[in-house]
Amino acid sequence: MTHQNATSSPSRDLIIGAGPAGLTTAWELLEAGRPPPLVVEADSQVGGISKTINHHGNRMDLGGHRFFSKSDWVMDWWLRMLPLASPAGEVSLGYQQQTTHLSFPSSPVNPGEPTFLIRPRQSRIFFRGHFFDYPVRPSLKLMRQLGSLSVLRMGASYAAACLFPRKPERHLEDFLINRFGQELYRTFFKSYTEKVWGVPCREISAEWGAQRIKGLSVTAALKHALITPFHRAALGQKDTETSLIEQFLYPSLGPGQLWETVAERVQARGGQIKLQHKLIHLEHENARVTHAIVEDVNNRTRERIAVDHVISTMPVAELCSSLKPGAPRDVDDIASSLPYRDFVTVGLLVERMCIPSGRAGVNHRGMPSDNWIYIQEPHVRLGRVQIFNNWSPSMVAAAPNIWLGLEYFCHQGEIPWSMEDPQVIEFATRELASIGLIDFADVLDARVVRVPRAYPAYFGSYAAMDRVRNYFDTFSNLFLVGRNGMHRYNNQDHSMLAAKRAVEAIVSGSTDKSAIWAVNTEDGYHESN
Repeated sequence: MTHQNATSSPSRDLIIGAGPAGLTTAWELLEAGRPPPLVVEADSQVGGISKTINHHGNRMDLGGHRFFSKSDWVMDWWLRMLPLASPAGEVSLGYQQQTTHLSFPSSPVNPGEPTFLIRPRQSRIFFRGHFFDYPVRPSLKLMRQLGSLSVLRMGASYAAACLFPRKPERHLEDFLINRFGQELYRTFFKSYTEKVWGVPCREISAEWGAQRIKGLSVTAALKHALITPFHRAALGQKDTETSLIEQFLYPSLGPGQLWETVAERVQARGGQIKLQHKLIHLEHENARVTHAIVEDVNNRTRERIAVDHVISTMPVAELCSSLKPGAPRDVDDIASSLPYRDFVTVGLLVERMCIPSGRAGVNHRGMPSDNWIYIQEPHVRLGRVQIFNNWSPSMVAAAPNIWLGLEYFCHQGEIPWSMEDPQVIEFATRELASIGLIDFADVLDARVVRVPRAYPAYFGSYAAMDRVRNYFDTFSNLFLVGRNGMHRYNNQDHSMLAAKRAVEAIVSGSTDKSAIWAVNTEDGYHESN
């Protein structure tokens, strides 16, 4: 391979990764008046897990990205990048300090124009051949579906959990039982959560629940159900738990459309984005990173770059192994064994679904109105189904075909990751047909996408993550942000806020990283933004 020496040009801010955290960092550095940064991205397109895959004009969102945040700053940031499509009537933009109402004339959306749509949110659980509201709450409908005795047991176990909560909350099972009761936990949470993570809930840290579920409980769900008919939904929904929001923003061509727009704007202002380039080494001395060795993955040429600051969104293990000199043995051992859950999504284009059209919200082709459906059935590996038509009509090349995303959570080497693509497609199709949602003969086209290290996990060596964090925090000019960069299962708005905190530290000359790590660790993180 060819090596190129560092040029005599001044050192620059280097951003590793062009996902939401990396591109937010690049833009905010430019906004703060810093010299144009360099972004290196190993993939062939920007966006990270928030990219959009285009398959014959049908677009896939990897995991489903609702653009919703309790942070005014994030909501403003998004809407400065993409305009809001012009819906008919009045729209409440209630994310700001004072609710703003905008009136728009009715006008069609140009499918090629980068815009945000306002989308209704609906997600349900499919279990025992029935659709259950998510979050689950005691109701007459639930009694009809499960039987009155089961619902009474759920109510009694929830009351017991309120009166005699498990203290301390040692693991995720304790966390979930305290908020939903043992019966509801065993019926709707245990098997699905273990399908997602591949380990028992007793082995997962309660911190995962505190970060992802926070204030959601049976009481919160019931309260929300009672007040929803009497208030007008606003985009901000600051007092609403994330799982209960009623609407959200969504780019007309999927989440990647936003990040492609951000990348174009960064480059228009002088920022450089090198796709299919990966970090090989970070050289450091005296607790400061001095140079980066970056490789072009196509021709294997390498470049040595002098750096001023480094903002990393790459997996912690890879960052640790890149250091020259290497990290202490104990830090390297922890970082290299941090657990992840890998992800396979199968796009299926079908003519119709098999849900009776007489049901509420189901169209004439058997398609329900859900954004996604949680598959609770224990006899299939399938975890969740996205209905891309309901995210944005422009995600589908030719309506009224239905474009589905079948999501599998696995480890590399497991089924379906280990299968060849045609086998994966057949396996996924048969699973969806076996639970009665489609007919095998109605499949028109398919695409398989594998995402390694999609979900940082909260078990195993994660318990010692603070040792890794403390070590990296000793580097004065190295900042860890983003989902993989911090080994946190963050939403994209949390990753953006961490990037914002990193830029604030760089601009102020601070080496204190505590504000970055504080993002999404408490319920009120958004109130100061």
